[in-house]
Amino acid sequence: MMGDVAPAPDLRGPLVGRAFELDRLAGLLGVQTGDHEDVRSAAVLLAGDAGVGKTRLLAELTDRARDDGWRVMVGHCLDFGESALPYLPFSEAFGRLADEEPTLAATLAAGNPAIARLMPARRLLGEEEHQPSGTPDGEGGLDRPDLFESVHAALERLGRASPLLVVVEDVHWADRSTRDMLSFLLTRRFAAPVGVVTSYRSDDLHRRHPLRSSVAEWSRLAGVHRLDLDPLPDEDVRALVQALQSAPLAEVAVRRIVERADGNAFFTEELVAAAARGDRMLPMELADLLLVRLDQLDDTARKVVRAAAVSGRRVGHDLLARVVGEEPGALDAAVRSAVESHVLVPVGDAYAFRHALLAEAVYDDLLPGERARLHAAYVEALSGHGAAAMAAELARHARAANDLPTAARASMEAGTEAMSVAAPDEAAQHFEHALELVSRPEVAAALRSAGHDVDVIALTSKVVKAATAAGHVQRAIAVAEDQLSALPADAPPLDRARLLHVLATVGILADAGPDVLALTTEAMRLLPDGDPTPLEARLVALHAHAASQRGRTDDGIVWAQRAVSLARQLDLPDVESDAATTLARLQQGEDSAATRQTLETAAAAAREAGAPGAELRGLLNLGLLHLEGGRLTEALDVLGRATGRARELGRTWAPYGLDARVMAAQVAYVLGQWDLASRLAGTRGEGPPEVAEAYLASVGLAVRAGRGEVLALDGLDRLRGSWPAEGLIAIFTAAAGIDLHGHRGDVEAASALHDEAVAAVCEVWGRKTFHAQIRLAALLVGQLATAATRSGRSERAALVRRGEELADVAASVGAAAAESPRGMGPEGVAWVRRVEAERARLRWLAAAGDSDEEQLLALWNSTVAAFEDFGHVFEVARSQARAAAVLRAQGRQSEAAPLVAAATETARRLGAAPLLSELRLLGGVGARAATDGARSGDESLTGRELEVLTLVAQGRSNRQIGEHLFISAKTVSVHVSNILAKLGAAGRTEAVAVARRRGLLTDS
Repeated sequence: MMGDVAPAPDLRGPLVGRAFELDRLAGLLGVQTGDHEDVRSAAVLLAGDAGVGKTRLLAELTDRARDDGWRVMVGHCLDFGESALPYLPFSEAFGRLADEEPTLAATLAAGNPAIARLMPARRLLGEEEHQPSGTPDGEGGLDRPDLFESVHAALERLGRASPLLVVVEDVHWADRSTRDMLSFLLTRRFAAPVGVVTSYRSDDLHRRHPLRSSVAEWSRLAGVHRLDLDPLPDEDVRALVQALQSAPLAEVAVRRIVERADGNAFFTEELVAAAARGDRMLPMELADLLLVRLDQLDDTARKVVRAAAVSGRRVGHDLLARVVGEEPGALDAAVRSAVESHVLVPVGDAYAFRHALLAEAVYDDLLPGERARLHAAYVEALSGHGAAAMAAELARHARAANDLPTAARASMEAGTEAMSVAAPDEAAQHFEHALELVSRPEVAAALRSAGHDVDVIALTSKVVKAATAAGHVQRAIAVAEDQLSALPADAPPLDRARLLHVLATVGILADAGPDVLALTTEAMRLLPDGDPTPLEARLVALHAHAASQRGRTDDGIVWAQRAVSLARQLDLPDVESDAATTLARLQQGEDSAATRQTLETAAAAAREAGAPGAELRGLLNLGLLHLEGGRLTEALDVLGRATGRARELGRTWAPYGLDARVMAAQVAYVLGQWDLASRLAGTRGEGPPEVAEAYLASVGLAVRAGRGEVLALDGLDRLRGSWPAEGLIAIFTAAAGIDLHGHRGDVEAASALHDEAVAAVCEVWGRKTFHAQIRLAALLVGQLATAATRSGRSERAALVRRGEELADVAASVGAAAAESPRGMGPEGVAWVRRVEAERARLRWLAAAGDSDEEQLLALWNSTVAAFEDFGHVFEVARSQARAAAVLRAQGRQSEAAPLVAAATETARRLGAAPLLSELRLLGGVGARAATDGARSGDESLTGRELEVLTLVAQGRSNRQIGEHLFISAKTVSVHVSNILAKLGAAGRTEAVAVARRRGLLTDS
């Protein structure tokens, strides 16, 4: 018998989100107070829905209690219905005591003979069959009061020896005798430190449940506390999902699990397991568990619950009444039954399922015919009787009921409603549903006969605008292209021009998209002769923007000016704002102050005109203008404004809004505000589209690389998948990845990543080169230089060849950029100087030819100054460290010290572990203190000898020391001999030991 209730193996997962409840529970009982003398008897009634985590919490409590020196006795009630064995949890608890401590159990039984009758061995069916009938609980001649007193006395005796914790789980399944026993124990209390915890499912306690009155009675007793375990907050569910998954889940999958789990830990575990299997349906085991509640209802109540499930999670009373069609009295009785059984809960004038998954399970259990009929009933109910229903609800029911004309009309209305409340993702889905339906001839015919002639091109435009606003640019392009390809050959030219405009509108926003210049050229050719129209003005503005993107500055200016003129003539402020932004960017070389003012005015005008795309474009370009001019604080401010405005407009993931957030994160990184950069790049709980998530993750890699989080390399493959959609993702990924691979010592992987990213960007942007190549080259040449210090001669030669190739390409790109209308800007100048400094450093470290250390130092000083002028905090520090290395190699420690100190302070503040490691070898961090101590303690060792001795203590060979200090192995040998002589040591090991005793070296 006891084998049926033995505890399962401890396969517990992490305890997430229950720290407060655990501390509260332990505090009420006196567990882990540190002083058992203060422990008093107490009892806790632990309530919570099935699966919410009661058992897991109690397991943690019992572990704490045992660690604190408590004895723990645990018993479970089981769902045996009317055949439950009386006092089963107490039999389990005393039975386990008999197994683990037989002598103690025998002593208890001797002092309290009635206890023996609870032992499993005395409760065999064969023995019970021979007990006299008519006695209470079938316990022979045993008197119930005697049994209760014996159990109480036994527990109190155990409590006197050490604090005792008695746990009775699942009391909602308890038989009457067990409930009476608990009533006795909770009423009598204990003189010894005995804590009693009972757990039960609160969602099982319907009005007629026998435990309900017991709980009410127990809750009024002195010393009895009630603790309700609420569902986990969404953040804790998210943490649990992350703890349970063996491989990372996509954000959209995590968000769906959080929404469906409703804060229930068990549901979360089951949904995570299903997601790992790639199963979006409700797991069968979980569905069966949930549907048990439905089986307990009568026919009418089941009918009501099924109708409610078709509505979704929540349904109003009046709507439910119209759909079900029952008499008011019968409906009220059925709903009350569902409420008392904890299937439904009243919410104002509506009803909701207690758990979202319960609604799913009931809906999935319906037969196809049942579903269709119920959805049709909802369509009828929502379409008549003056129902104040949202169009989205009507559209959903109409689609499921195969009432396609109604579904099409309602979907269009739902899309309009969603856009009006800044919900573009939902709007795009509704509009796309409508577009798919009206594309069917029979649906279009039915709509026309009902007086609803749909303009398919206008509807396509709505789909594209909503999808774009939601951040699904490629999806929007696909929709527009599909409609364009489906356009009949004999369609009016104006229809084709309109569709070309729709496609160009979204194509201009994509790195990997159609040729917008060709689209606008064709569309303008198709326009009819006559007076200018709004469509012409919009096409001209797009044409100017496309020309600007293709580098056709003069053409772009002409078209932008024409667009501004047309927009003013036709009173189209949104077009004027957009064209003015294009014109300002094209003319920015003439007067930056005037350009900034133009962009500010354009953004304000777009906001006034209600043109969110133009407004955000203006703000983004203003922020980029500040960035290009090296005004980083102003750039961060404007880009932050644009990011906040995009959020207000419901366009967080739309082009321009997303771009502003990405660039704000980049500017924050450059300014040394790494925590802010990480927050801006993080998307936890937001559920962005895949490309948007990758875009932000790629810019966030910079901080992770700077801090040496090599594990970030695991995410590179996932980001590669988004390179074809957005070139900047490849650039950001490569910039961070080069350093991450370099930190790991894998320069070949860093080089391969560089080449792959450059090829990808050139393909996406349709160019042979791009400005960011300079930065990527500088970073890689720097890693090649570092690798040279640990490479052999032949390897160093190969590294130098590779570095020269990269530096030559970067110089060529830089020269071309300098001659462009916009010029280089402070950032470009800094990275050009950095490439040359790293090239010279690589030659120097690889001993490739003559090295002019003064020229090398000048290059690094120039690089430091350039990054200071731009304001790149981390690259200033990294450049300072490398300038200091040259100074120290020349023996100019006093000049190097301020650079090392400044770089060290920056690296510490940023948490830049790789840079701190580089600085340690220059006398930064702990090593500098050691060097200072050496100088004050023993002037007999020179600075160079101290450097050599430090490296000897690290176990390096003469060759390795020489490569690190850029001197020959023979010179190192001479230094080592001098050190041994000065310290009076017979060998290297003894020299290190002597130096440590004298304080010349520390373990830091």
